Amino acid sequence: TIEMYREPRKMVEDISALGLRHVGYAIPTEFFAPFVSGAVEVVRTMTTDENAEDAFRWSLTLISKVLVRTILEGSTIVMKAINTNQEKTLVKAISVSPRGKRSMELLNITVGTQSISPFYWAIESGSLITAQAMIKDLLTIRADRDNYYYGYDDLFTRHPEVVQRLCADAANLLWPLFDGLIWRSRVAVAGQRRVNYYVKHLMQDSEGKLNKAMEWLADNKDPKIICHPSVVVFSDVLWGQQ
Repeated sequence: TIEMYREPRKMVEDISALGLRHVGYAIPTEFFAPFVSGAVEVVRTMTTDENAEDAFRWSLTLISKVLVRTILEGSTIVMKAINTNQEKTLVKAISVSPRGKRSMELLNITVGTQSISPFYWAIESGSLITAQAMIKDLLTIRADRDNYYYGYDDLFTRHPEVVQRLCADAANLLWPLFDGLIWRSRVAVAGQRRVNYYVKHLMQDSEGKLNKAMEWLADNKDPKIICHPSVVVFSDVLWGQQ
């Protein structure tokens, strides 16, 4: 609480970041007020200085208010669905979002200057069923009368190291990720169907330099995922340019 007086701006940012993490923990906000009261009662038994007690009460109350505001603003229906780890709940939650904003609902929640990724939080909290459903939704091509919508660019812009993260924490999600990078035409011509592979972000990063996706996959040492059609295509292109 002393730091709240010394560096208030920095502390508000740090507390906001902590509050966003509590969104994922599904902490009831009504618990904060009793906690503050209990902490103040404990301090009261430790000092007879009323000024110190008032200062502690004020700063802790401010901290609790920042946490409550952050949790309330960050508790989107997507974050609530992640806590259930059920695909149907996530699909229902994201279905109300417009096509143009759908991907960012799954990739970014911002409160003040702090942000959190619902997708990464699902992985971190072990809600892998929900995380797989999020990948499927992000990499589904949608359209209206004016535009096509595909969360591929948004995913790799928000998380350029997503392949590395999945290799480390959720290797079973690599296959759904690479499946989503393939579009197959429903129309067959002369017994063949057109197939598009969206592998740009696997080959180069946002600065136009060589992406480390192949290095991460090699370090993962999974012979099945290395044979996925998307991986084969982009690795053949890379080797063909050498």
